[in-house]
Amino acid sequence: MGRRRERLRAALRRLRSAERREVGEFLRWVENTDNLVHLSAMVFVPLLIALVTLLSNAVEALPYLLFPPLASGAYTLFVRPESRYASPRRFVGGITLGALCGWVAFVAAELLFPAAPTFTVPPAAAAGAIALTAIVTWALDLEEPSAFSSALLVLVVEMGTGAITLRPLPGLVIRLSPRSAYVLSVLLSTALVAAAFVVWDKTFYERRATYLYGTTHGDDHVLVPMRGEDGVETATMAARIAAAHDAGKVVLLDVLEGLDPDVLAAHRGEGDPAAVDEAGAERVRKAAERLDETAARLREQTGVPCEVIVASGDPAPTTLDTADRANCDLVVTPYETEDGALSPYVRRVLSGPIDAVAHRSTGTNDWRRVMVPVARPGDTAHAMVDFATRLAGDRGRVSVCTCIGDENARRGAEHRLANVVEAFDAPVETRVARAEITNYIQENADAYDLVMIGSSGDRSTASRLISPPTFRQLRDVDCDVAVVDRGDAGR
Repeated sequence: MGRRRERLRAALRRLRSAERREVGEFLRWVENTDNLVHLSAMVFVPLLIALVTLLSNAVEALPYLLFPPLASGAYTLFVRPESRYASPRRFVGGITLGALCGWVAFVAAELLFPAAPTFTVPPAAAAGAIALTAIVTWALDLEEPSAFSSALLVLVVEMGTGAITLRPLPGLVIRLSPRSAYVLSVLLSTALVAAAFVVWDKTFYERRATYLYGTTHGDDHVLVPMRGEDGVETATMAARIAAAHDAGKVVLLDVLEGLDPDVLAAHRGEGDPAAVDEAGAERVRKAAERLDETAARLREQTGVPCEVIVASGDPAPTTLDTADRANCDLVVTPYETEDGALSPYVRRVLSGPIDAVAHRSTGTNDWRRVMVPVARPGDTAHAMVDFATRLAGDRGRVSVCTCIGDENARRGAEHRLANVVEAFDAPVETRVARAEITNYIQENADAYDLVMIGSSGDRSTASRLISPPTFRQLRDVDCDVAVVDRGDAGR
């Protein structure tokens, strides 16, 4: 019985783990703005059309012929929310004016050019509807592709249908011709869709960074392993990142290898100080004093609460374990190399479950000008832009750039960069350069205080063998470099 229960618990743990991975993969997928808007179009457009269909079945004044322009216009609204056609005013006004122009053209054609009995729709009415729609929508800046559909569809509303009677209020009777009813139905249905789009746009799409991008509402409890000569500069960067959020805090960590755990226990007042090694106790005391001094300086400079922890053990596992125990969601560690590559410690931290930044310092404590090269949209790109805007502040400048090899790729690259940066309120410029990314960074790095790049964790092993990570090729760049990696927990 005991073994069966243990197997059941293990199966449930694996199921929950798989579920978390699937949710994480979906969240990373939906962080791509193109995926988000297409998903929204797939969900909201069918629901809105279903709602209008329900009303059409219940209200005689809503003919089914309005659905083609309504569906195509609604799809444009949701799938291109930043385009010139994604305007509720243009959507409602354009499609409604198209239907009105078609109605006017039909009446004028019947009066001026009586059609032969074989014609259901006078050819002059069709030509006049398109021409009048083009002129009116252009003059009023309401150009809308779906307007031409409504202009033609109003011409085929059944002429044999009698007047449509509406009773909106007791004692009030309104009689409409089929075509005037069509124009009214277009106005009402487009207004309904436009209202739904405005609610989606203002409450979700424009605030998607808050809901979807993990770093914008997290990564404010930052752990800093105080390693090497640049620990203070790295701790300052961590404090600036944490200071952007009201709940921010910094935890400074010093891991002492080869230390008896009883020494730390005695330092915390949990053991007998007289029974511990004096040399070990002195190491702990000096480490705590260094951390306290740095913490006091950071509190004075940034106003961020700072805690200090002295631990013992293997550095990388101890760092990740301490981050988990201290409830930290970001690790900012000094950059370390070994034999020309990242040290095993930094590689372990970057590949861990927590968001991480490896900071290579040139001695500066101010990062007002930040370059963010972006290879592809996604969670890492959003994290880099978020960290860059936190460091630059309101008076700084963040440049998000990408490189292309062919001029034909420029428009797509500009669109991808716009999707990455438009969710952030801070002033961010975008640049598309026809160059090799490493050469571009090296040629322009002198104008910046910091280059923030993504780790190679999302690249395949074969890709990394063919083309080494960008940060390995930037040894001679004369500015700070920060390598950002989204951990499994942050995804």
